[in-house]
Amino acid sequence: MSIFLKVSGLEFAYGEVTVLRGLDLEIEEATIACVMGRNGVGKTTFLRNVVGLEQPSAGSVFMTDHELTRKDAHERAAMGIGYVPQGRQIFPLLTVEENLSVALEAVQNGVREIPQEVFETFPVLDQMRKRKGGDLSGGQQQQLAIARALVTQPKILVLDEPTEGIQPNVITQIGEIIKKLVDEKGMTILLVEQYVDFVRKYGTSFQVMNRGRFVAKGEVAELDESMVKKHLSI
Repeated sequence: MSIFLKVSGLEFAYGEVTVLRGLDLEIEEATIACVMGRNGVGKTTFLRNVVGLEQPSAGSVFMTDHELTRKDAHERAAMGIGYVPQGRQIFPLLTVEENLSVALEAVQNGVREIPQEVFETFPVLDQMRKRKGGDLSGGQQQQLAIARALVTQPKILVLDEPTEGIQPNVITQIGEIIKKLVDEKGMTILLVEQYVDFVRKYGTSFQVMNRGRFVAKGEVAELDESMVKKHLSI
């Protein structure tokens, strides 16, 4: 299987404070790669460097044969990166349909209509097209945030804590949708997640981050209790 996303020697600092330290990561096409770690170790900053919201101080980011390192976020979106930020960041005063329409600005093929398959993937959003984003439950808002990223028909979907603050039944729905995107559309997934059971059920590979470094990695089957206790337990 080919490598879809490759990160080499990635470093990032806020002023004199180094946050990311020489990160290396390879993600195979059509797999689910999970970055794990306690709060404050640099996980979100890593994703922001991958999607172009931050620029690394050293290292490189490649998607297939294309180097992304110095490209802006909108350029990376046009090349096929979809991003679902932590906290969802939907527009609360816009309707569901309007939230999704905003993402059409990033579509490069001239299409200015929300793909019907987005509503087929998230039937609850189809029923709530005219409801304001702020009136949705947390789980529905997360589905809206993922749907908004899918409007651009990305090749890789990057999600930051997709299960955070979500009720268990919706967590399962989101997991099954992610798995379906991989199995049926060949999409590649990179996500930050602290919910170990979710990673075990849906992930392909994992990386554990601590103090800006990857300190453990492997296939999800290798994520045993001793590793969880050492690197992830509070």
